[in-house]
Amino acid sequence: MKSKLNFLIIFILITVLVFSGFQCTRQNRGKAINIVVWNLWDDEKSWEDMIVSYEALVAADETKTPVKIVYYKKVFTGNENYEVEFSNALSQGKGPDIITLNNSWMPRYKDKIYPLDEGAKTAQAYQRKFVDVVSYDFLEGNKIYAVPLSLDTLALYYNIDLLNAAGIFDPPRTWDEFNEAVRKLTVRDDKGNIKRAGAAIGADKNINRSSDILALLMLQSGSAIVDENQKGQKIATFTDLIEGSSSKEDLKRTIGGTALQFYTDFANPAKTVYTWDPLMDYSIDAFYQMNAAMMINYAYTVSTVRSKAPKLRFAVATMPQITGVTIPVNYANYWAMTVSAGSAYKAEAWDFLMYITNPEIAKIYLAKTAKPAAQRDLVAWQENGEDLNLAVFARQSLTAKSWHQKDNFAAETIFNDAINSVVLNRSTPESASSLAASQLDQIMKK
Repeated sequence: MKSKLNFLIIFILITVLVFSGFQCTRQNRGKAINIVVWNLWDDEKSWEDMIVSYEALVAADETKTPVKIVYYKKVFTGNENYEVEFSNALSQGKGPDIITLNNSWMPRYKDKIYPLDEGAKTAQAYQRKFVDVVSYDFLEGNKIYAVPLSLDTLALYYNIDLLNAAGIFDPPRTWDEFNEAVRKLTVRDDKGNIKRAGAAIGADKNINRSSDILALLMLQSGSAIVDENQKGQKIATFTDLIEGSSSKEDLKRTIGGTALQFYTDFANPAKTVYTWDPLMDYSIDAFYQMNAAMMINYAYTVSTVRSKAPKLRFAVATMPQITGVTIPVNYANYWAMTVSAGSAYKAEAWDFLMYITNPEIAKIYLAKTAKPAAQRDLVAWQENGEDLNLAVFARQSLTAKSWHQKDNFAAETIFNDAINSVVLNRSTPESASSLAASQLDQIMKK
């Protein structure tokens, strides 16, 4: 696979040289226009081959105006700061042509985006190219609102040596197996205090992406979390009863309440799965320090763990599922590129975005960044690659889901507050879930 990729890079560079020479013989078609890209997380080296090859391709086409891609890696100091910077740039007429947004930001950014609308065939091609959750997040009718180069999902990180020592030969595949593994892996002192957690799970502030884990549990239980067809009714749907549950107040069990119960039991000293204290170190730190045998996290955390603990023997397994399910449910959290409504070069900006999502071009980016693919064809390519951890994340993208959040900041706060209220015994899981649903309703109806 590496040899093929190297050949592709060499081919692109040769093409660039040929096109560059070809361009010198052409008549001047005017000054090149600048397409300004604001991106997060990726340095310019990650995009260099895509940018150079695209500029050369346009330069070789007499029907197109020459283009220069001006790439900026923005320093991410928080979602709100990024949004303020973007809004200020737009108001000053200095906004970028292409911006990065998280899949959960879509409702807030919809009026700031210029979608690609080229009819049903283009929309259908988009659906075939990307995994299902991408169309759920960014396709409305025939309008394409954004395109991702990669897609991340939650998965199970585990310490190989600690699982071996506990006699656990395979990482847990179901939540029942997960509970059993947690009981085996948790180590307490003679006073019952946790010395080593079986898994970093159960609280809010010291668990990375705790609200995402809770949302995943709801999705796995069959809830869409919010009703897509509002019709004036309640929007939050995780207050629906679990199948077989009684509607009597003292016996009813809702999807949200059951998910909250399951999640917070890991931080409840009265439960057999008690494994986490809200005062413990942050979940990622606890994992690489071997103070937690397992954790749930995204693909981007692999590099963090490796840099902090180069000698740590760990691996990534697929996310645990409910026992007996035939179709797994995974949780998507990813970034996509889109064209600003304030761009003066909307068609040219979309042309560049469609170019970089060409599978052979996207391969170069994915190989450089070691990120999981968002395109169906590239999932198989990564599954057969040498990076077994990356293969797990790539495979999970096919069964990934998300949910439409009108305000993801508020939704995250609501879910984390619900977790915290149960952990601190301020409310029952059912009452905390009910309050969270009511708060989410108010936000979604605004």
